[in-house]
Amino acid sequence: MRKLPQPTEQELREGPQAVSFQIANGNARQSCLLQTNFPTKVQAQRYLLANWPAVEKMARDALATGTVEDGQIKLMMV
Repeated sequence: MRKLPQPTEQELREGPQAVSFQIANGNARQSCLLQTNFPTKVQAQRYLLANWPAVEKMARDALATGTVEDGQIKLMMV
């Protein structure tokens, strides 16, 4: 098992990391943002990939209910 990299100075200043992704919305793409509690981008991306089915479902549910802020679906890790 690989060790995760230590947070960089910039990541420590920025605090918890967010990761962006897109989902298909008909013929268009919908931008989404997942805010995590992880200190590094790598950890946030791994969380997104490991939990993709649940995150995608939450994004699609938000899209269906019209929960879009500034053209983006914003999700938070619990």
